[in-house]
Amino acid sequence: MPFDFVLPDLGEGIAEGELRKWLIKEGDRVEEHQNVLEIETDKAIVEVPSPRTGKVVRLNKSEGDMVRVGEVLMTIAEEGGTTPEEPEEERAGTVAEAPEEEPEEEPRLRSVSVVGVLPEEEEEVLATPAVRALAKELGVPLEGIRGSGPGGSITKQDVTDAAERRKEKRAPSGLEERVPLRGLRRTIAKNLLASQRATAFVTGMDEADITELWELREREKGSLHQKGVHLTLLPFFIKAVQHALAEHPMLNSSIDEEREEIVIKRYFNIGIATDTPDGLMVPVIRDADKKTIIELAAMIHDLSEKARERKIRLEEMQAGTFTITNYGHFGGTFATPIINYPESAILGTGRISEKPWVKGGQILIRKILPLSLTFDHRITDGVDASRFLAKVIGYLEDPALLFIESA
Repeated sequence: MPFDFVLPDLGEGIAEGELRKWLIKEGDRVEEHQNVLEIETDKAIVEVPSPRTGKVVRLNKSEGDMVRVGEVLMTIAEEGGTTPEEPEEERAGTVAEAPEEEPEEEPRLRSVSVVGVLPEEEEEVLATPAVRALAKELGVPLEGIRGSGPGGSITKQDVTDAAERRKEKRAPSGLEERVPLRGLRRTIAKNLLASQRATAFVTGMDEADITELWELREREKGSLHQKGVHLTLLPFFIKAVQHALAEHPMLNSSIDEEREEIVIKRYFNIGIATDTPDGLMVPVIRDADKKTIIELAAMIHDLSEKARERKIRLEEMQAGTFTITNYGHFGGTFATPIINYPESAILGTGRISEKPWVKGGQILIRKILPLSLTFDHRITDGVDASRFLAKVIGYLEDPALLFIESA
């Protein structure tokens, strides 16, 4: 019997993903545990193995499709079984009378669904997966196309003609470009909208004099570089946040919407927003309170490289409790960073610059770091958030406290 292979549970509450790439094609023979496709979730790219050995007789999804857990990905004819195209009588050697050949028509429809209402009346939109994939690629909605194929089904030519008509209504050639919203960018768009809709977000801003921290880093980075450690300011930021979270745990929590409970995390898994060629990813440094500055520096470098090369594992991007985003690396000063839902807060660090600063009654030129803290006002209030930010600033301005208070 044919075996329908469905998208398995990928863990961490992931309900769907984008089919990024098929690693096999129809007609191929696959082995059990052989990777057959790549799924891009909101966390990472995951290679999915086949649970059976056999021949691939049908791919039910196209590259670029969103697939939910439990949906059929492909059909496999197991060894010794039959395929939809091969009746049991033929496998047993029985000679059956061949039916008269009919004129070749459009490929057999694999799925039929009501996806829209046509202008004049409600109708089913009939299209094969290949036609749907072409329509998605060209940005043409199927709902508005009158099919010229059998039974009113939409053909590839119908889609192409509709695309040409749409081009005529657009701006002059060369003045517009349309890029499909796919892959990591589509995931980012979905997650950011979910965060904006699900949180009561507020952003507070302040500045920190990190001159002493800057000088400390400058003194130590040379010797650490010889040991293969690239020391940036980010490990110090992580430590400052971790210590402040211990005193202000509401910024290290989430809401269980179903049970209407605030879940306070007594562990510190700090996400680091990382720029990649495909978009922003957030690797997670687990148990930041148990790691030294040097260990944090090494982990940041390792996870960032994996993220940029898209080699990071799913578990290395899960279970974050608080996120830091360093947009200052690209020239930004202040911002309103969006919470990495379901976390309750995110800290943005801006561009460090030299400014005149009053210290000890004197005006001095100091290294100043802009900070932006966005928090979920449902979970905590401005007073708590302001005290948390002040605590972070205290650690950054007096880095000795980081070492005195560290375990």
